[in-house]
Amino acid sequence: MVEFAIVAPLLFFFFFAAFEFCRVSMIRHTVDNAVYEGCRKAIVPGGTASDARAAANHVLGTLGLQKATVNVSPAKINNQTPELTMTIEVSLDANTFVPPQFTGGRKIIRTLTMKRETANL
Repeated sequence: MVEFAIVAPLLFFFFFAAFEFCRVSMIRHTVDNAVYEGCRKAIVPGGTASDARAAANHVLGTLGLQKATVNVSPAKINNQTPELTMTIEVSLDANTFVPPQFTGGRKIIRTLTMKRETANL
């Protein structure tokens, strides 16, 4: 009984820490995928900034991420726009299972710039 009282808290700590590291890794990869999919949606002919935001938010929604900020630059896309930059920022405080004091206000930020397919036509 004494051994269990000593070992069980450590075992649970390592189990939940591993679970949380996996969650953060899933968030990172989902944000990477969202920034790519959003950018890809806007660089094709007829793509708009709102299409890019919608595509990125759809990918972020697959993991249920909250409080994500999606920025598209430039805000207005036309045939003369040479490239598109998308930035997604996700707060770990709102998206991990541990209390916010452990994540310390950290954020996952990803930026991607792609050349438009219709530029200079």
